[in-house]
Amino acid sequence: MIAEAGLAALWLGAALCALQLVAAVLSLSARVERSRDTFDTAPGGTSLDFARDERGLSGLIRPVAVAQAVLTALAFACLIAVFITVDLSVKLVVENDGVGRPLMYRFSGTWGNHEGSMLMWVSILAVGGAAVALIERRLEERTLIATLGGQAVIGLGFYAFLLFASNPFARLDPAAPAGQGLNPLLEDPGLAFHPPTLYIGYVGLSIAFSFAIGALVTRDVRPAFARAMRPWVLGAWIFLTIGITAGSYWAYYELGWGGWWFWDPVENASLMPWLAATALLHSVTVLATRDGLRAWTVMLAVVAFSMSMIGTFLVRSGILTSVHAFAVDPRRGSFLLALLILYIGGALALFALRVGTVREGSRFDVVSREGALVINNLLLSVILGIVLIGTLYPLVVEAFGDKISVGPPYFNATAGPLALLLLIVMAAGPMMRWRREQLGIIARRLIVPALVLIVALVAVKALHPAIGLWPLLGLAVAAGVGLASLAPLWGRNLRRTPLHTWGMVIAHFGIAVALAGMASDSAFTQERLVAARVGETMAIGPYRVTLANIAPDFGPGWTALNATLAVKRGAGAAYELHPLARTYWTQGTQTSETAIQTVLDGQLYTVLGASAGEGRWQVRLWWKPFVTLIWAGGALVAIGGVLSLLGRLLRERRNELRKAEVWA
Repeated sequence: MIAEAGLAALWLGAALCALQLVAAVLSLSARVERSRDTFDTAPGGTSLDFARDERGLSGLIRPVAVAQAVLTALAFACLIAVFITVDLSVKLVVENDGVGRPLMYRFSGTWGNHEGSMLMWVSILAVGGAAVALIERRLEERTLIATLGGQAVIGLGFYAFLLFASNPFARLDPAAPAGQGLNPLLEDPGLAFHPPTLYIGYVGLSIAFSFAIGALVTRDVRPAFARAMRPWVLGAWIFLTIGITAGSYWAYYELGWGGWWFWDPVENASLMPWLAATALLHSVTVLATRDGLRAWTVMLAVVAFSMSMIGTFLVRSGILTSVHAFAVDPRRGSFLLALLILYIGGALALFALRVGTVREGSRFDVVSREGALVINNLLLSVILGIVLIGTLYPLVVEAFGDKISVGPPYFNATAGPLALLLLIVMAAGPMMRWRREQLGIIARRLIVPALVLIVALVAVKALHPAIGLWPLLGLAVAAGVGLASLAPLWGRNLRRTPLHTWGMVIAHFGIAVALAGMASDSAFTQERLVAARVGETMAIGPYRVTLANIAPDFGPGWTALNATLAVKRGAGAAYELHPLARTYWTQGTQTSETAIQTVLDGQLYTVLGASAGEGRWQVRLWWKPFVTLIWAGGALVAIGGVLSLLGRLLRERRNELRKAEVWA
């Protein structure tokens, strides 16, 4: 009965979503009619009738949004319940769960598949819409109504997708005797963390999209609209940053390939919304604080959500073969493609029709903080276009019967130089004043960071003459940008520095730290593949690694070969690492479980391969100096975003209290 209750809750949630949309449309229509008929005072006059209808309809929208969220969350809770209890009469459970699996993997396995992940997507979408309905008081009522109507349009499409193409509660009759279990590559704590954070980020962008649509419908693209939208954009950006950083590290240690980013199409599917959200975040800040970039802000809101829709299509349509991709049914791909065309095409058409009503906003000089942000956004948009083309072009070519591979060489050669230029602009922007700045003043402020960049360039080249050009430039730019990112704190009373300024500084510094880690990994990584006998010693970087033993091992649903590696660095004490080569019984899947030793200056990364014959075993070793700076930088970026969000919210709260005191 749990599955039936979940399906019923999902249908009721869909019905309320439809009601929310109808109420929003009728309420906005009533407002238009009332504005046309304001002076009608004839008996039975329409003004009063429309006013009553409008109040009733607009008063209905908020509670309906909340009730929809409760029902959809209930449906998702029911799906979690059938997974935890391993209900083998539910098809999805049979395909992705099994008796004897650890509780954490039964729980997270709920969304480690196509249908469950889409139900989680819709649940977060509904809860996000309810949050807007409950707490948003900064927008004009008609713009809020249009925004919630936009959320309902998005929700209806995905409800239809779940109910008609991807029912997560489909039954089996008779029940299966056993479950197939979760994909072994997904049996990891990362599954409990990575997808939910990404999906919250995607939903945050859907809310920003709905804000933009609502503002276009009501012609309300003003600073107040931007101030209302900014926390949602910033929140989405934070969660996308966390999700991408966590996903990168998960793939790094789980797949045993030694890399942290491979430009996989599904990796790109998460990166593209982040790039668009970063541009949108800067643009909405300018609109909220300086009443500029109105059209930019609306357009970027549409583009950011469009990128999340494209990512959803790539991962859930079956068009890709990837560790990350779940669906293989082409009908689902067609359904998602139709939604993508409907939402993106409709939004772009609305933008084209209403962009003429969006006023220009305040002007500014090219040499100003706004000008730097515009250049920043242009570079982000170009990088986004490069990634989008590199991701979609092979799929288009394959559709015509040919195959082409677009990999790291293309992305590194095209996006890499632009990314370095982007970081230099990012470093200069916070040093400029709003509206207008003098070139001489900004040049003087950049002297010290520029000198640090040059010194770093010369020092790294002198210490490592064989270093490549791009890693060299990456390390030098990281040094200069890292120092420049601290510039907003120079000469300030640190105790009185606003929290959002601290957030900006930490986020920008985190990007410089991550860049240093990326460049170090590219420049200094050492790799060895050895066919070693037990007792043989291998050298890698500052380490000496001895294959001490190979022994059988086993666990829930798997058997393995467990290698004991005796590791010693210089005169330090020896310790052991245990990489495994696993085989899962149910799926017949083989995986490599890495063993990693993390120290201050990098990581020793070890993988056990297959038997090489004659008593030898394949052992792959990497020494990766400073690679952990990549994820430390990502964490700093997310922390900076959180501080900035808290600072903005606290500032708005203080302003509201001051206004209340004045009126009192």
